Amino acid sequence: MAELSTLARPYAKAAFNAALETGDLDAWSTALATLGAIIGTDEVHQFIGNPSITASEKANTLAAIAGGDCNEGAKNLLDVLAENNRFPLLEVISEQFELLKAEHEKSARVLVKSAFSLSDAQQKTLSDKLAKKFDREVTLTVEIDPALIGGVIIKAGDLVIDDSVRGKLSKLADAMNS
Repeated sequence: MAELSTLARPYAKAAFNAALETGDLDAWSTALATLGAIIGTDEVHQFIGNPSITASEKANTLAAIAGGDCNEGAKNLLDVLAENNRFPLLEVISEQFELLKAEHEKSARVLVKSAFSLSDAQQKTLSDKLAKKFDREVTLTVEIDPALIGGVIIKAGDLVIDDSVRGKLSKLADAMNS
């Protein structure tokens, strides 16, 4: 996966810079997320792999599928990706764009997996503490995972905090087997 990230980075940075110049961060975000989702379907994967279809036709078709979500800049990006046979990078470009956008906006999306549902007060407390720790505005998404037995797993970008009972039991088992 590191190779895809390396290849996608210049495209994501170029898209981000274009979005900053035009003040269309949200429009670009929507366009890239839509295109990333489209490119992940089996039908589109087969379509872009068809050598009898020109690069321009592929780019135009993807833009048409995305419809109003695909802005002019994203259409230009599709043309560049088509010419370089880089459509598979769209999902990673979208992810990297979102990271650049979050950094720019001083925000962070945090996934909290919990064995039990969290009350609004617990979510607020956790959100406030994470906002202070990361020095950014935090948007929490909470998922219930009974397999954790108890506790939580917090994921924010590359950071993972595993304070679940399952995680602690796993660490204990690893320590005993070493």
